[in-house]
Amino acid sequence: MAVSFAARQEVNQRKTIVLLALMASLVALVVWAAGLYLGYASVGVVPIAVGIALAGVWWSYYASDRLVLTMTGARVVDENSAPQLYNIVQEVTIAAGMPMPKVAIVQDEAPNAFATGRDPEHGVIAFTTGILRVMDREQLQGVAAHEMSHIANRDTLVSAVAATTAGAIALLSDMIMRIMWFGGGRRDNRDNNGGNPLIMIAALVVMLLAPLAAVLLKAAVSRSRESLADATGVALTRNPAGLRRALETLASDNTVVQQRSTAVAHVWIESPLDSSTVNKLFSTHPPLTERIALLRAMETGGA
Repeated sequence: MAVSFAARQEVNQRKTIVLLALMASLVALVVWAAGLYLGYASVGVVPIAVGIALAGVWWSYYASDRLVLTMTGARVVDENSAPQLYNIVQEVTIAAGMPMPKVAIVQDEAPNAFATGRDPEHGVIAFTTGILRVMDREQLQGVAAHEMSHIANRDTLVSAVAATTAGAIALLSDMIMRIMWFGGGRRDNRDNNGGNPLIMIAALVVMLLAPLAAVLLKAAVSRSRESLADATGVALTRNPAGLRRALETLASDNTVVQQRSTAVAHVWIESPLDSSTVNKLFSTHPPLTERIALLRAMETGGA
């Protein structure tokens, strides 16, 4: 069935908003559970947990370009040292109407690429030596457009918001559980709840399951942004075949990048984590087969 890339953009943007709203609701639910179990006077731990999570993740957000380049071993190149690659990225940049990002190369035989940077003025697009070896210009243009879309869509910011929220939920739940082990607030609050043990059990279940739910939602946000970048990339090049052929090449290749840390797994165009050991619910990327199918449908769908 024909699929419009404009329609796919709209669907994934709405999906991201819904997922982030669910994460915000989950924070409220955890605070509610904490208030029920510990007593509302003890909910002063909330700003502490949120503050710690904000400090850590937002620092990573502002330093994202330097951190990712260091972790992946990417080396920034210029027009003189990599003229063809620089020209491909420049073409996509002009189509997007954005500032020219830094271009980097990772010495790795596995074909892959990523984008990072907290805003378009600090954007970086990196390609492995493996992807430069196996892909032609049309494919690389599709990959560059996908990565440029991550920068245009402020996906580093969206990821930081999702990570901050998930981190705050995990930290808050952990702090409350530690307080509960020492009996803090339970006796006084038992009277406030009319001695109803079901309410206390419900609050406990929320705090136990909330971190897992937050991780699942964060992964879902990442998947929606990957799908959005596919559709936005096609909007830039008006050529779904380029990115589709690139993903088919990635799907047929079994090599994996050396840097496969979970900390940077979400930035690559193809997740370096072993899909056979990672449940799809926790995956940061939609399956390549699904992405290829959608792009193939876009080839006949037009705008």
